[in-house]
Amino acid sequence: MKNKNYHIRTMSPAEMDLLIEWAADEGWNPGLHDAACYRVADPGGFLVGMLGDEPIATLSAVRYGTDFGFLGFYIVKPHLRGKGYGIELWRAGMAYLQGCNIGLDGVPAQQANYEKSGFKLAYRNVRYQGVAGADAQQGVDIRPLSSLPFATVDVYDRPFFPTQRSAFVKSWIAQPQGSTLGIFDDGALAGYGVIRRCRQGHKIGPLLADKPAYAESLFVALSGTVTPGEQIFLDVPESNPEAVALCERHGMKVCFETARMYSGPEPALALDRLYGVTSFEIG
Repeated sequence: MKNKNYHIRTMSPAEMDLLIEWAADEGWNPGLHDAACYRVADPGGFLVGMLGDEPIATLSAVRYGTDFGFLGFYIVKPHLRGKGYGIELWRAGMAYLQGCNIGLDGVPAQQANYEKSGFKLAYRNVRYQGVAGADAQQGVDIRPLSSLPFATVDVYDRPFFPTQRSAFVKSWIAQPQGSTLGIFDDGALAGYGVIRRCRQGHKIGPLLADKPAYAESLFVALSGTVTPGEQIFLDVPESNPEAVALCERHGMKVCFETARMYSGPEPALALDRLYGVTSFEIG
């Protein structure tokens, strides 16, 4: 595909809203304040394909430090798909992340295409959908995460992601229309979770905990911050059976899934303590 009117550039801050709107059109149910938080992760990592003055394709290629990147928001306007605009944008994103081990959460139907680009399946992430309304648990030490120094949260988060993501985490846990809670064991942080308002209902993510019982308590507490009966969503790594069991205990049903894939070796993450993925879009 060679179209002299097609060019690729970095998105402006204002164009991030367009990115979120397109994601909503695809049924991905983004959070109301995702755009600002995502941009903090890597302001140069959001690309737009322009046909003349019209944006027709998007891709996020978020670079975390020097060694890890994550691809997402791979969208081409429906009537322009199959014309080569998307693959050209994909190549630009891959070039931006050159030298990195790259992760993505792709829909299963595209898994074979990602394999052609050198990506290998690590595990499935499964989105569960349910409703808020669990009774609060007694006798557990759960407090707002804002009561802690950010450095404590940052250190706790580190085993759950391939590399440091401090700037993003700091923004994510402070976003409007969300709640962030930590659970404590003898005064020490033993897990934390975030629930945020989305186009439809609320998503919990991340949900991280040292023990299944702590994950359960955090899930119940986070669910309790929204109106009973509202929809809640939790994206869990299928490789953590305790996370799957948590969703099933609360009557949640599978509504979506992705293939977590990497271009290089699968990072050694604490998946046995990861009960909810932060974001399918930027990891």
